[in-house]
Amino acid sequence: MRAAPVVVSLVLSLLACGGTQSESSTEPRVGARAPEFEVLDHTGQTRTLGEHAGKIVVLYFYPRDATPGCTTEACAFRDAWDRMQAAGAVVLGVSTDDVDSHRAFVEEHELPFALLADTDGRIAQSYGVPVRMNYAKRMTFVIDGEGLIRRVFEEVDPAVHVDEVLAVIDELR
Repeated sequence: MRAAPVVVSLVLSLLACGGTQSESSTEPRVGARAPEFEVLDHTGQTRTLGEHAGKIVVLYFYPRDATPGCTTEACAFRDAWDRMQAAGAVVLGVSTDDVDSHRAFVEEHELPFALLADTDGRIAQSYGVPVRMNYAKRMTFVIDGEGLIRRVFEEVDPAVHVDEVLAVIDELR
């Protein structure tokens, strides 16, 4: 009978880490219409996907502001900003952090793009991005000017991700 608490603990740990969850059948796939959203950005302004119609949108989800990997990824997008703009792409970062956290992160790292405050996880859910313990999984969606998902990056290495995204954008142009 001593094994029961260990088994219960193991099951709870797996659930918290997503070890027993299956992939969502509602997760958007390549070629599907990207889910619309309405959310506040780091300035407190309401933002939507639709406001970027006709442009390529890089919608990247990340776990938390001011953490090492998230800072590396955000700064890589910042450093490639001229190339993104030249390609006509819009970059939107999304995490479950609030507006104030995003504002501080943008100011500290001089980010030239909007960070979206998905505090209730609705955007992540609509895109099939796992959120565990209030941290979104690092994933990126490249959306074309017609609002169709053209690439989903489910495994992201923050150190090289911008180059991968730019390669996809070049293919779309």
